[in-house]
Amino acid sequence: MPAAADELRRELRELAERRGRGDLREKDFERRLAEASVALTRAVVGERLAADEGIVAEHHLVHSHFRLTQSLLQEPEQATVSFFATDRRLIRVRGTVLPGRPVTCDDADTTVVDELGYAGLGQVARRKQRRWGEVAAGLGAALLAFLLGDALAITGPLLAGLGLAGALHGLLFPTRWIEILPRDALPVPPFELHGVRRRSARRVLAVVAGAIGPRQEHPSASDQAGHA
Repeated sequence: MPAAADELRRELRELAERRGRGDLREKDFERRLAEASVALTRAVVGERLAADEGIVAEHHLVHSHFRLTQSLLQEPEQATVSFFATDRRLIRVRGTVLPGRPVTCDDADTTVVDELGYAGLGQVARRKQRRWGEVAAGLGAALLAFLLGDALAITGPLLAGLGLAGALHGLLFPTRWIEILPRDALPVPPFELHGVRRRSARRVLAVVAGAIGPRQEHPSASDQAGHA
């Protein structure tokens, strides 16, 4: 397995080099990057599995993180989170995709691998949070269109409409995720399963629910602090 991971790291470096030289179209690069990154994550997890342990379901998600000190033209950092449900435990892999650097799934991109054994699972809690950042951005755009008035005679109404629509979207469609709670001390950060409408997330959740058994779910926590 270590040899497989090293081979995938080499492939990812070559992809980054080919992109830099312009030998790959951006669309082809993004597709092959996603495929190789997932395969590398799977290989790293495979190094931790027992000989008779198999992966039952997996779910992968990418979050973009834009910093206020960063140029608008600069590609933002991306946080990656992968969940692997085996027949014994739930494994989480977290890392950071840095602009211009290939994924390595090791200390170089701050990859962290942690796990929860099914025997130590407690409950699953459904969480949601209003998208306050989206609401603020939408209201700010609408306010800007109002203040500029005649200076934006043509684009002003469009900007105001888009801003108000964004604000309403943030209020009416909150971010939803599943928090997987152990029986004892909480892992830091908690095991949060985002993208819950995806089929892969539902498969992981089904494995977790089956391992927990017919226990009652933790009550929903509306507008609770967490990831937007």
